[in-house]
Amino acid sequence: MLLAVFLMAGCSFFGKKKADPLETFSVEQLFERGKAQSDKGDYDGAAKTFARLVGRFPFGPYTEQAQLDQAYAQYKMNKPDDSYSTVNRFIKTYPSHKHIDYAYYLRALINFDREEGLLERYAGLDMTQRDQSFLRQSFDDFAALIKRHPDSRYAPDAKQRMIHLRDGMAQAELNVALFYLRQGAYVAASNRAKSILETYDQSRQVGDALAVMVRSYHALGQDKLADDSERVLKLNFPEHPSLSGTWPDWRSTWWKLLPLSNRGTKPLATTKHER
Repeated sequence: MLLAVFLMAGCSFFGKKKADPLETFSVEQLFERGKAQSDKGDYDGAAKTFARLVGRFPFGPYTEQAQLDQAYAQYKMNKPDDSYSTVNRFIKTYPSHKHIDYAYYLRALINFDREEGLLERYAGLDMTQRDQSFLRQSFDDFAALIKRHPDSRYAPDAKQRMIHLRDGMAQAELNVALFYLRQGAYVAASNRAKSILETYDQSRQVGDALAVMVRSYHALGQDKLADDSERVLKLNFPEHPSLSGTWPDWRSTWWKLLPLSNRGTKPLATTKHER
């Protein structure tokens, strides 16, 4: 009997768990703790604190702001899927929130930075050679911000990032057009180049697209179309290298795939988190 009592007491002692101090925090205390952690760069701790706040206090202004701050912390932790899911949920739940413009901006920023990993930052690889779906989604999200909140403080930066994204997407299309041109698929090359003129008419790739069309149409025996394209090229880009016979530089396409060959280019800086 004594042995049984001892064993029961031991199980009770070892099975006792320490109480989580966060369970005793008020909603204000949890929010301030999460903000302090975020300000110190402890985004993992901040995300967990804000998640605890939302779990314990599912309604109220602190809870609304905590979800937005949790999305930012996840973004800074390089967890784009979690961050995008959190901010999307916030937009659907609080469409009239006073910081809804920031939510749209953050959602766009998540995909804007999603492709800028180690390869781009340190090896300098050309990310226009990779899948553009996230960048297209980012472009659409920035466009949604500007359409819904044209007077937002984030609208000017969103417009600049859209220009950057547009050039990147146009370059991706140009890469494909140049590939087709090199392979002798002139119909496909001319069609891709034409789509650049129609979709990205203000991009810096327009001159190269016209040059692709000139080469492709000549190769297809469509001399009138080639002459028309060349006339437009000379009018708008009189110094384009294709007019002197030094374009395209096929080596440059592969050179971009070599590490460190693109170092020195400066991407758009990430805007500081503030509202």
